[in-house]
Amino acid sequence: MSGKMIAYGRVSTKEQKLDRQLIAFRELGIKPEYIFIEKQSGKDFNRPIYQKMKKILKKGDTLVIKSIDRLGRNYEEIIEEWRYLTREKEVNLRVIDTPLINTSPDRDLMGTVFADIILQLQSAFAQAERDNIKQRQAEGIAAAKNRGVKFGPKPRPLTKKFHILKNEWEMGNISAREAGRRLGVCHKTFLKWVKR
Repeated sequence: MSGKMIAYGRVSTKEQKLDRQLIAFRELGIKPEYIFIEKQSGKDFNRPIYQKMKKILKKGDTLVIKSIDRLGRNYEEIIEEWRYLTREKEVNLRVIDTPLINTSPDRDLMGTVFADIILQLQSAFAQAERDNIKQRQAEGIAAAKNRGVKFGPKPRPLTKKFHILKNEWEMGNISAREAGRRLGVCHKTFLKWVKR
């Protein structure tokens, strides 16, 4: 008896869309209650929806993903997770964009070896893409800083009340803790404002 088809779709940010993945899953006839979607980075497998989906996978079920990088972007973790799913949970995997690495119980030894090689290549490409994204982000941040772009929240404007309390503190009439308390901030923030 064959198991259920369960789909997992993922994008890295809230702004990205899952449309292409959802369309592909529906075209395969996967029931909506077996489609798990998540908007979270693929840097590791500590994702709540993924972990929830993994718990319901049973021997003989087929896990469907659109592409290998939707599973994850860390080479070693993808390989380890793939082996866990196929060997320990005895789940079949179907990668829509790369059918050569699909698993099934009737696959012969050559087919399995070939699939493992393709899987390793695809996983390495997914990791390389993640590394490239991180490098481009770092370069973009460095270039912006060189142009004078400031990151983080804008400093709060200092109020008249701050200046009064600063004078009191400088004269030794109140402590930095007391000044901070009256301003609704911690004493470290008050002292940082004094330096500003």
